Amino acid sequence: MSTAQGARARARIEVTAAIKGEARRQLAAEGAARLSLRAVARELGMVSSALYRYFPSRDDLLTALIIDAYDSLGESAEAAHDAADPPFERWISVCEAVRGWALDRPHEYALIYGSPVPGYTAPDTTVPAAARVGLLLIGIARDAHRGSVPGRPALADELRPEAERMAADLAPDLPPEVVTALVAAWAQLYGLVGFELFGQFNRVVEDREAFFRHAVGQLARGVGLVPGLR
Repeated sequence: MSTAQGARARARIEVTAAIKGEARRQLAAEGAARLSLRAVARELGMVSSALYRYFPSRDDLLTALIIDAYDSLGESAEAAHDAADPPFERWISVCEAVRGWALDRPHEYALIYGSPVPGYTAPDTTVPAAARVGLLLIGIARDAHRGSVPGRPALADELRPEAERMAADLAPDLPPEVVTALVAAWAQLYGLVGFELFGQFNRVVEDREAFFRHAVGQLARGVGLVPGLR
């Protein structure tokens, strides 16, 4: 790459970062539904036609912000996972990292786990980033169920066909009972975080950190994780 090409590449990275930064500021101030490429360009002192060379549409910019948010959340969860052991404590650490990230970046959390943006459908390119936390939880359960887990979660007979389908899609090496419990725990984790972030715990839960740790510990037990077992 020539010096001129390198300078252009660096400039493109810097302008892209500035566009995303201003878009995140607008998300915090106005919400995702009101994100506007023209408004972003105006705040950055750019003409709209120049911004369109970086993001051809609002949806392209939203997709980039969504992938960045999922990746940032995934990185936080992965760092927490790698610093903890055994499986039960890794589960707690990952869940606490999700909560901590959400409290630090509420508007980005709302973008990926809040109300859908009218007129926007996330493309498949968001899936790998969105899956990072879920894959961590599956991996923790996989490690635990290779060891001395005392039993599997219960499973109603009428749910077994659906449980077997989910297991085949998500984690064929895990029992359907475990995969069903994992999907429920994944949904409940984000429900707990969302309730705290969006005010549903106001005048209900005061010590939210202790409550959260207890609740995700119960989710871990529901998946078959036991404190202290490796």
